[in-house]
This record gives sequence, C-alpha cells and structure tokens, in this order.
Amino acid sequence: MPGIWELADLITPMAIRTAAHLRLADHLAKAPRAASDLAELTATDEDALTRLLAHLVHIGVLERSGDRYHLTDLGDPLRDDHPDGFRAFADPASMIGRGDLALIHLPHSVKTGEAAYPRLYGADFWADARAQAADYDHQMGLDVSADAPDIADAFDWGSLGHVVDVGGGDGTLLEVLLDRFPELTGQVFDQPATAATAARRLERFGPRASAVAGSFFEKVPAKAGGYLLTAIVHDWDEPKSIAILRTVAEAAGPGGRVFVIEKVTGDQVGTRMNLRILVYMTGKERGVTELAALGTTAGLDHVATHASGSMSVVEFRVP
Repeated sequence: MPGIWELADLITPMAIRTAAHLRLADHLAKAPRAASDLAELTATDEDALTRLLAHLVHIGVLERSGDRYHLTDLGDPLRDDHPDGFRAFADPASMIGRGDLALIHLPHSVKTGEAAYPRLYGADFWADARAQAADYDHQMGLDVSADAPDIADAFDWGSLGHVVDVGGGDGTLLEVLLDRFPELTGQVFDQPATAATAARRLERFGPRASAVAGSFFEKVPAKAGGYLLTAIVHDWDEPKSIAILRTVAEAAGPGGRVFVIEKVTGDQVGTRMNLRILVYMTGKERGVTELAALGTTAGLDHVATHASGSMSVVEFRVP
C-alpha cells in the first residue's frame, strides 16, 4: 500500500498527463529518442523536458539507454492509437482532462455540494462540452465502447422492436445493439452536433437507424418500444434526474419501458467517479436501490434489474 505522501502527490499524475499532452509515447513508439530530439518534436524547453523525462523513467513509464528514451509496457497506453483510449482522457487539453484539473477545487465542492468546474473555467461543464462537442463525443464513445458488450448481454434488446437511446452520444452503443440484434431498429436522441455525428456513424444501417436532436428536459421522441439512458442519470442532481425521467416517461406512455443503465454493481458505486462527477457537474453515482427509488419518485415502476459485467440495467415501466 503506498504511503500517504505518495497518495497525496500531484507530481506523478501531472507528469503522466503532460506526457499525454505532448504525445511523447507517439514519438517514442517510432524509435528511441534523445531529449534534444524530443524537445524539438514537442516544441518544449529541453532542460524542463529532461526533468519530466527523468521522472517518467523513475516511475517506470519510460526507460533510458544512454542518451535515448523508450517506452515501457506501463507507458504504452499513452500512445494515441492504443485501444484503451487513455491518452485522450489524460490530456489536460481534452474535455475530460480539463474536468479532472478542476479537482484542485474539490474542497469547494465538498463544502458546498456544488460543481467546481465553473470555479476554474468560468463556465459550466455542459457549456464547454457543447463548444467542444467533437472532442467530448469521441471520448464518451471510447468510454461506452468498453461497456457496450456488457450492456448488449444484459437484456434481449431485440424484443423491444424500436429503441430510443436518450443522450446516446455518437451512436456507439446503438451501433453495437443493432449489430447484435438484427431485428432491432433505433434512434439516437442528443444535442444537435452530437446527433449529426451519430447520424453519420449509423448510415450503414439504412432505415433501421436514425438520429434526432433535442433536449431531454423538454421532449423526447414518443412511443418507442424502449428508452435507454446510459450514464445519463449519474450526470445530474436529484431534481434534474427526476425531470429527465419524467420527460422520458411521458414519451414512453402507459406501459412504456425505460432502462437506466449505469456502471454500478448492486449498490456498490465507484468512489473515484463519484467525486469526479461531483466536481464536473454536481452529478452523483447511485446504486441500484437508489436508482430504483429515483425512478419511483419520477412516477415509474421498478420491475427488474439486469446485471452484466460491471453494468446494471434498471428496468422501469410507466404505470
């Protein structure tokens, strides 16, 4: 177990994030390089970069042979083309990277219960996410792609006939479901720029898939066989979460089915993510019991919970 000083240290995480920002792994994946070469390639100060490289060697992200540095297995996920997608998430210039930097104001969030992101950047997270939609959608697509197989395994989605993926991002999840269930049709519902990205992604499905723009606080496409909300409810506080669920319930109509999908196992929630989304946007991770209670407050009946891997699909019906 690391000591308290190691746990509290900010140097190592910021060194790794700086390496991600400078794309050092991409340069070193091509060939081992000297600090002078890397400084030229990254437009950085050679002395300052050498200090960074020394710490990356110390923590095992890089190794040094003579005057040249090369990647280790530990550092390999810093490559931009690595399937984990880690580099984009760690880069302080990306939406998620920017959000993580707001954790320096965690004391403010803990004292007030409010997001810290606006305290650092002067605008709320969602305003910046809309302004950087392509970057944010890409990162969320990478995130959901890791969970999509578990979601697909959790339920017979084809039995619903037609689904609306509410806040469905760039269409990554719907694409997986349409491939898995040939009888299924679906529609992504999201902000205009994001819906346009999803429409392009789903073109290969022809009439089986579409995307439409709108706000889930106002109105959602009506009368689908099922409505999916994947990692949506956890982004919002209780009043806004209830408002979203009520809007979806109205669209679903009596007997309609609503599926709240979150990365939780029973009532166990991720402690890191719980703090992260507090700081980003006053969100909250909720276990199955709390999600069921939230749905009940919104006027839905909790009928089942379907679990697969790290995902829980909480199924509701409209009375």
